[in-house]
Amino acid sequence: MDDFLIKFFPNVHERKLHASENNYCKYDDQMLQLFTSSLYIAALIASFFASRACTLLGRRPTILMASTFFIGGACLCGAAEAKWMLIVGRILFGIGVGFGNEAVPLFLTEIAPVQHRGAVNILFQLFVTIGIFIANLINYGTSMIHPYGWRISLGLAAVPGCVLLVGSLIITETPSSLVERGKEDEGRKALKKIRGVDEVDAEFQQIVAACEQGRQVKKPFKKLFKRSGIPALFVANIIQVFQQLTGINAIMFYAPVLFQTLGFKSDASLLSSVITGLVNVGATFVSIYLVDKVGRRKLLLQASVQMFISQVAIGAILLTHLSATGTLHKGLAALVVILVCTFVMSFAWSWGPMGWLIPSEIFPIETRTAGFAFAVSTNMIFTFIIAQAFLSMMCHMRAYIFFFFSAWILVMGLFVVFLLPETKGIPIELIEERVWKQHPVWKKFYDDDEGKRDEMA
Repeated sequence: MDDFLIKFFPNVHERKLHASENNYCKYDDQMLQLFTSSLYIAALIASFFASRACTLLGRRPTILMASTFFIGGACLCGAAEAKWMLIVGRILFGIGVGFGNEAVPLFLTEIAPVQHRGAVNILFQLFVTIGIFIANLINYGTSMIHPYGWRISLGLAAVPGCVLLVGSLIITETPSSLVERGKEDEGRKALKKIRGVDEVDAEFQQIVAACEQGRQVKKPFKKLFKRSGIPALFVANIIQVFQQLTGINAIMFYAPVLFQTLGFKSDASLLSSVITGLVNVGATFVSIYLVDKVGRRKLLLQASVQMFISQVAIGAILLTHLSATGTLHKGLAALVVILVCTFVMSFAWSWGPMGWLIPSEIFPIETRTAGFAFAVSTNMIFTFIIAQAFLSMMCHMRAYIFFFFSAWILVMGLFVVFLLPETKGIPIELIEERVWKQHPVWKKFYDDDEGKRDEMA
């Protein structure tokens, strides 16, 4: 929004006004990018504290803490009168994201019945996409309110924080977390409440057995780096890296910038972002429906093909038809919007939700919160890198940036084919036995003698 740029980033606004400005470089400002990406550094650091909170206090209190940080960040950003207030508010947002991203996917995975675990976990991604869509609608509306529309946009971020706060006071703690902390009677009651039946002995005994094995491990972070911990740690983290290298955050975070580069006016660019947000939400429902039917791997492979084609096509159109200071023909601009939508669509039913689902279900109980903390932090590191670098990359690489991301999508597809095991329908307490020790590549990392030594560590 122009009012926001005038108040905090006047140099960026001045460059934006110059009609002859290079289309790819008009928003290339390190302070603007730092404001955007500072959230992810805060989330990166916070995720490790959130891991300890999840282990010692439980998933529910960690979600409660996430909501309070988020509300504080929204209040500070909405009332900001100086850059330092914006940055501190953004950091509070980041801490909230770190705590929330650590606790919520674990919570959903641990309460879900095995046959619906994928669909339940993807509810996390669904509400993320709904949040993005609503945020785009709010930005579109408040962009017409001068000069304080941006305050409304930032301040309204407290609303989902309040919803999360109320929800954290209502939900039941996960049985796995309760048993892990020695509260077996409460864990059994929680499982009966979640399942809605009294006969839960078989499932409860699986949880108890997994937690008893987990208690033998006194240093979960150390165990992660044992030979037998490498498969889950590698897969969980590389999925987070690949999720960012699809280019999705580059497209979604800077969608207004992208569409202005294509020649749309300011309001039209925000409207185009609303369209992509709606596609994002709709396609996530496809993932919820299919993930426990066709499995994780098939969704990821299909989407890799669709995203690759979309990125290459966008790059080719921009390379051949968009000059540094011109605009696209209206028909070609519309085609690029359609291609962006097909890209967002395929991401939303694959690498988006799977990036949180798979890491939350592949670790044994003794390293689950520690391993997932690494996954969250890796996500934040690469989100930070992409958010900080994208506008500069677009300035220097121009249309070739889309070929850069498409090359990574090709690598991601090969990773799924050769290194990613299927976890559909397998209880999380049995993932190690039924998944890792059966995979043609990863089973080599498991040795019975070393496994016994690891458990004694």
